[in-house]
Amino acid sequence: MDIDGDGLAAAVRDDGSIPRRDGSKGKTLAVADQTDAKATPWVEKYRPRSLADVAAHRDIVDTIDRLTNENRLPHLLLYGPPGTGKTSTILAVARKLYGAQYHNMILELNASDDRGIDVVRQQIQDFSSTQSFSFGGRSSVKLVLLDEADAMTKDAQFALRRVIEKYTKHTRFALICNHVNKIIPALQSRCTRFRFAPLDHVHVTDRLRHVIKAEGLDVTEGGLEALVHLSNGDMRKALNILQSTHMASGQITEEAVYLCTGNPLPQDVEQIAYWLLNEPFTTSFKRISDIKTRKGLALLDIIREVTMFVFKIKMPSDVRVKLINSLADIEYRLAFGCNDKLQLGSLIASFTHARAAIVAATK
Repeated sequence: MDIDGDGLAAAVRDDGSIPRRDGSKGKTLAVADQTDAKATPWVEKYRPRSLADVAAHRDIVDTIDRLTNENRLPHLLLYGPPGTGKTSTILAVARKLYGAQYHNMILELNASDDRGIDVVRQQIQDFSSTQSFSFGGRSSVKLVLLDEADAMTKDAQFALRRVIEKYTKHTRFALICNHVNKIIPALQSRCTRFRFAPLDHVHVTDRLRHVIKAEGLDVTEGGLEALVHLSNGDMRKALNILQSTHMASGQITEEAVYLCTGNPLPQDVEQIAYWLLNEPFTTSFKRISDIKTRKGLALLDIIREVTMFVFKIKMPSDVRVKLINSLADIEYRLAFGCNDKLQLGSLIASFTHARAAIVAATK
């Protein structure tokens, strides 16, 4: 056996570990694996592995499951808001079709990959044109998964039309996107469309309870309601907020969730709405500016919460319509980076007009 130049003494280190060619130690590799497992984001750790684990959309999942069982899987177009289970569903289908070796049978391209017309003509066409050997009872079709398909160029989408038709015998295409109107009609007509709506609060709550139990977290009922409210039907967002709040504080309460995300607390929103509806312009401007600075609130978040509050209070319909329209304009301007102070003035002015209209309506 050859010995390195450092001599036999270098073969075993002082801590008893054996050095490797890459300079690492045997013991530290095992520790690193455990650390990697702990460091895995909960979004990936608790991603559904089978169709039965998908939290909601049972009608869509059952339809796809039945088509898979009958070996009649069509080209799919899954669309809807982020975090509603589109990618998880199609990956679960791939696992069911191909088992543990599903990576060899699918071509997955994301928005981060180059997906111009050259990729369609070369990479996708090369993958689709080859036939796979099946050792089971039925012939297996391969799967091309195009995530964030609405980010593909129009030229690439036009080139994809012919590829889908030409290689249907051996390959199925699954397109996933958030905005279906950005997919050309010719591609839409070649696929079976399924819309994934934002998740219902019941399904988000059930999935969060499962994660809370698995991780052994201390979550109050108020904290759980806050997680569900802030997620807006986005399961990925709910899990990310849960994990970040857990890292920031031991007990996950309603206040901890709102403070961690930087969203205004419900009582803060009520207070701001009270000032907007009752205080003079100058007083409202000073107090809202003060609470924004003190609590680090974004005006965009305040407007979104105040808008929901406006739907709950009683006021004449025509006044409500004008007020909601004004709030929508302010939110639009803020999204384009307009000055916060000017838009805060516009917010207070909108409520001042609404108050005057309500007073006039009562006379």
